[in-house]
Amino acid sequence: MGIDSYRENNDALLLRIKRGDEKARAELIESNMGLVRSVAKRFLGRGHEADDLFQIGCIGLIKAADRFDMSVGTAFSTYAVPMIIGEIKRFIRDDGIIKVSRAYKNIAYKAATVKERLAAETKCEPTLSEIAAELDITPQELSTALEASRRPESLYAAFDDGKSESRPALEKISDSEDYEQKIENRIMLDQALKNMDERERMIIFMRYFKRRTQTEIAEMLGISQVQVSRLEKKVLLKMRKELTG
Repeated sequence: MGIDSYRENNDALLLRIKRGDEKARAELIESNMGLVRSVAKRFLGRGHEADDLFQIGCIGLIKAADRFDMSVGTAFSTYAVPMIIGEIKRFIRDDGIIKVSRAYKNIAYKAATVKERLAAETKCEPTLSEIAAELDITPQELSTALEASRRPESLYAAFDDGKSESRPALEKISDSEDYEQKIENRIMLDQALKNMDERERMIIFMRYFKRRTQTEIAEMLGISQVQVSRLEKKVLLKMRKELTG
C-alpha cells in the first residue's frame, strides 16, 4: 500500500470510528501494525524479546486510536508514533535491568570453570572453540552466552575517548541520532510531499534524493533551468510553511 492509499485508508476508518463503528477501530489498529513493528525494531538488543516490544507498542497504538482527534489536522501516524515510542520506553524503564536466561548463565559459569582448567593444564589461554568443544556446544552458542552474561555498563561510567579527560558514557550519545525526531520528520516530510503536484514532487525527489542538477531536471521536464530554479524555490517555500505551520 502506497503512502497516499495508507493515509486515505486511515482517514476513512477514523471517520467511521467517529460515528461509533467499533469494527473500524479494529481495522485501524490492524492496518497500522507495521508502524508498531518499525518502531519496535529500534529497541531490539536491549534485553527484551521482539514479541514483547511489539505487544507493548500495540498498547500505544490502541491508545492513539482511542485518543486521536481528526480536527487537529494531523496525520494519524504522526500522532501514533510518539505514543508507541512512549509506551515502549516506559516498559523498558519500568522493567528494570536486563534479564539473562538461566541457560545462558549456566553456560557462562561452566565456561569460566573450563577455561581455568584448560589454562592450568596447557599453560596457555584456551580459545573459544576449545572451551566450546569441552562444553559440547558451538562457538557461536558460547559467544552468545558470554555476551548475554556480561555485566551492563552504566551510562554514567567513565570512558576515555583519547581526546579529553574521562567522561560519562552517556555523553557519547549524540542528540543528532534522536530516532523519535527522525521518524516524526519523515512523516511530516511525506505529508508535505503529498500536498504537491506531480511536477513539484519530481523536482524535490530528483534534486534532494537523486542529487540531479537543475539543468538535468530541466531536460527531463522539457523546460528551462531558470524555470526549474523558480519552481524549486517555490516548492521549498511551500514545504517550509507546511513543516513549520
